Amino acid sequence: MAKHPISKLVEEHRQRAPIGLVSICSAHPYVIEAAINRAVIHDSYCLIESTSNQVNQYGGYTGMKPPDFASFVESIAENGGLPKERIILGGDHLGPNPWKNEAADLALTKGQQMVSDYVKAGYTKIHLDASMSLGGDLEKGLVPLPPEIVAERTAMLCKAAEDAYHASEHGDAGSTLPVYVIGSEVPAPGGTQEDEGIQITTAEDLRQTVELTKMAFQRFGVEAACDRIVAVVVQPGVEFGNQGIHDYDREAARELTEALRDLPGLVFEGHSTDYQLRSNLKRLVEDGVAILKVGPALTFAMREALFALDAIESELFCGRDEERSRLRDVLDEVMVAHPEHWENYYHGTENEMRLARKYSLSDRSRYYWTNPEVERTVERLIENLEREGIALNLLSQYMPAQHRRVREGFLVCQPLELVKDKIGMVLDEYYYAMGEDRW
Repeated sequence: MAKHPISKLVEEHRQRAPIGLVSICSAHPYVIEAAINRAVIHDSYCLIESTSNQVNQYGGYTGMKPPDFASFVESIAENGGLPKERIILGGDHLGPNPWKNEAADLALTKGQQMVSDYVKAGYTKIHLDASMSLGGDLEKGLVPLPPEIVAERTAMLCKAAEDAYHASEHGDAGSTLPVYVIGSEVPAPGGTQEDEGIQITTAEDLRQTVELTKMAFQRFGVEAACDRIVAVVVQPGVEFGNQGIHDYDREAARELTEALRDLPGLVFEGHSTDYQLRSNLKRLVEDGVAILKVGPALTFAMREALFALDAIESELFCGRDEERSRLRDVLDEVMVAHPEHWENYYHGTENEMRLARKYSLSDRSRYYWTNPEVERTVERLIENLEREGIALNLLSQYMPAQHRRVREGFLVCQPLELVKDKIGMVLDEYYYAMGEDRW
C-alpha cells in the first residue's frame, strides 16, 4: 500500500526537519490556478481543500458535489501542467456542521454520507469534525458537547470513511489509504469577531482529544485508522477579524507546542493562518504546525488585484463610462442586494459597513464572485483591459509588485496573469515558511 505524502511529511517533520505544507481552502478558479502555478514552480505537492459548506452531497454553496470539485481541480491542474499524482484533495470540517440545527441522528447520518462521498471521489486528507452541538443536544445537557461524545461521533465519521474507501474503486492494493485530521479550532470557521478574545489550545485538551479519539476508533472497529491520524487541529494563537490580526506568539504557545513531543506520529494543523507575517509562518512550522491552512487571504489578494485593474480601467476609459465594467460598484450593489453572507459579520455605521464589504480581512465578498452579474462584470473588465492594453506606468501606479516582475521578465502584462500572480505572492510566503529543503 502506497504511503500517503502527508504521512511522509509527518515522518520528516518529526525528525526535526522544519518542513510543512500549505493547504489552499478556496473554490475560486483564479485561486486554484495560482496554487497550481506555484506548485509547479516550487516542484511541490498541491493540497487543495473544500469545506463541508462549500461542497457536499447536496451541492453546498458552490453547487458542486465532491466528484464535481475533484474533476474541477484536476482539470485546472492538467491545464496548468501539474501531474495528477501531485494533487492532494482534502475535506475540511467534514461532519454534521451544515445540518447542526437538525436532530442529532439525522445530522450525523448526513455527515457520514458526506464523508463517504468525499472518500469515494478520491479525497485522501479527511478532517473529521464532530465538535459542534446538534439539534436536541441542548435538551440532553450536551452544550458544550462533552469530549467523549465528540470522540464517539468522530469515530462514527471515520467508520463511514473507511467503509467507503474499501468499497470504492480507490480501495485496491496499490492505492493510498486516506489520512485523518482530528480536532477543531475555536472559534468556528469564518473568522473571529473583533471583540472576541483568543484562547490557545491547552496541552491537556490536546492530549485528551488524541486519547479519547483513538479509544473511540478502537470501539468502532477502525483501530487501523489510528495510525493514519496525521494531525490535530489546534488554536496556536493565530486569528483575524475584519480589521485586526492576532499574530503568532511563540512564547504564549510554548506549552502547547512542547506537548507535541509526547505525541509521536502527529503534527499540528493550523487554521486561520491568513495574513501572518512570513517570519511567523516559519515559526509556526518550526513549532510543529506543519499544515498551514489559508483561504480568505487568497481571495483578499484576488480582490485587491481586481480592484487595481478596475482603477486602471477607470483611467484608460476616462470619458467613456458607458464602456467601463464598474466592478467595485457592481460588487457592492450585489452585496447590498443579497446581504446574507455578510450581515452577521459586519456591524457599525453605514460607512463602516461599506468599508467592510470592500476591505474586511474576513473577506465576505468571496461569496459573491460566482454571482452571475459579478462574473459578467469581471469578464467585461478583463476583456476591456485585454483589448486596450495596460501601460507599464499605470501598472506601476496600481500594482507595483507586478510591475517589477513584468520588468524583470517573470510575468506577462495580461490582466488574468497579473491577478494570479498577486495571489501567488501570498502563497510564496508559505513556501518560504515551509523550508527550502522540501520533501
